[in-house]
Amino acid sequence: MAKQFPQIDVAHQKFIEDQHMFFVGSAGTEGRVNISPKGMDSLRVLGPNRIVWMNLTGSGNETAGHLLDVNRMTLMWCSFTTRPLILRTYGTARMVQTGDEDWAEMAQQFPDHRSARQIYDLTVDLVQTSCGYAVPFMEYQSERDTMQKWVDGKSDDDIRAYWVEKNQHTIDGKPTGILG
Repeated sequence: MAKQFPQIDVAHQKFIEDQHMFFVGSAGTEGRVNISPKGMDSLRVLGPNRIVWMNLTGSGNETAGHLLDVNRMTLMWCSFTTRPLILRTYGTARMVQTGDEDWAEMAQQFPDHRSARQIYDLTVDLVQTSCGYAVPFMEYQSERDTMQKWVDGKSDDDIRAYWVEKNQHTIDGKPTGILG
């Protein structure tokens, strides 16, 4: 059965920190809903109602475009190991980009990564847990090195050119605000 909480408690935070992957859900007032898997060392719980996560370069940039329209966001974690559990955090988020005044302070929370596009700062207003009984067992092997290999083969200018080419608009044609 689903249970709801006004904030992230200690057990929730431990569960979040134990997961290797999370999903972000966002949507504008019109257009498609986006659900995207995220991994690597890119998320921090900073308090009972605050989560920040670093968004690395990808083939799309839907969350950024959605937040320029509507600032709501949902994050979800699933246990694929022994304890069946799904945890979602709901709230409002703001986007911090590389040129923003508080970028350096926020980026210090994470390992340095040349392909970092944005940091999302989520204010959590609801936490919900549910059973996850139908989620399959899966075994974690390791992080992929594909992103790092891609970055290692690019200059900073190449990465920014990729943002201009691939990340300036959502799939619905809305601007994302990415800095080229």
